[in-house]
Formats: sequence, structure tokens, C-alpha cells
Amino acid sequence: MKLWGLLIAMGLTVVGWTGFAARADKKTETRVFELRTYTSPPGKMKALHARFRDHTNKLFEKHGMTIIGFWNPVDPEKAEQTLIYLLAFPSKEAAAKSWQAFRDDPEWKAAKEASEQDGKLVDKVESVYLSPTDYSPLK
Repeated sequence: MKLWGLLIAMGLTVVGWTGFAARADKKTETRVFELRTYTSPPGKMKALHARFRDHTNKLFEKHGMTIIGFWNPVDPEKAEQTLIYLLAFPSKEAAAKSWQAFRDDPEWKAAKEASEQDGKLVDKVESVYLSPTDYSPLK
């Protein structure tokens, strides 16, 4: 009898896990990624990194933005002017809502103002929304 109970429990666990995996797949079906590239004025990259590290990342999470990663180019000259990062959102509509909430957040406005007392940190922002291909390991 104990063996049957164990087998039933294992079966229910597998069924539960399968249901969870199906829900997770549906959750990522519409997920979009946003690739952002910032170009900063000469001498401002260190301050830009500090603003992300100390303020922006926490606010991204607060507003439902999933941080995938941040990168600088390998080339040292380009690294002094370029920051690239990738965010994920449940949908493009969710991204728009998150960005609006982020821009309206008084904490962001204060952090931005304080970090730019000696001049702006970003000259140019490029944003591209991406949909994963059917063969992409990251969805």
C-alpha cells in the first residue's frame, strides 16, 4: 500500500510540474526584450554606471522590468562612451506601462537630477524591441 501511495504522489508531482511548465511557457509566449544602447558624453561613464548600480536597477525591478544584463564594448575607447543593456517584459504593452511608471516615479526624478548636477550622463538612447525566434534558447 505504501508503494501505491508513493507512486500516486510521484504521479501528482509530475502532473503538477507539467502544469507549471505549461503555464511558464504561456507566460513567455508574448515576452519581448528591449535592447537599449546609451551613448554618454566623454568622462561620464563612471557616473552612469553608478546611477544604474545605486538607483536605476532597483527602480527597474520596482516597475516590473526584468534585467537580463549590462555590457560595455570590449574596445576601451567605445567602452568609455557606450553602455548596452537588455530588459525583458511580459509584452510590449507591459513595457510601455513600466516605462511610464518609471519616468513618473519621484525617486527616479530625484536620482536623475542628483546624478546630473555636473552635466547630463546620456547624449543618445537607442531602443529596439525584440521577439525571440522559435529556436532561441532565451524566450
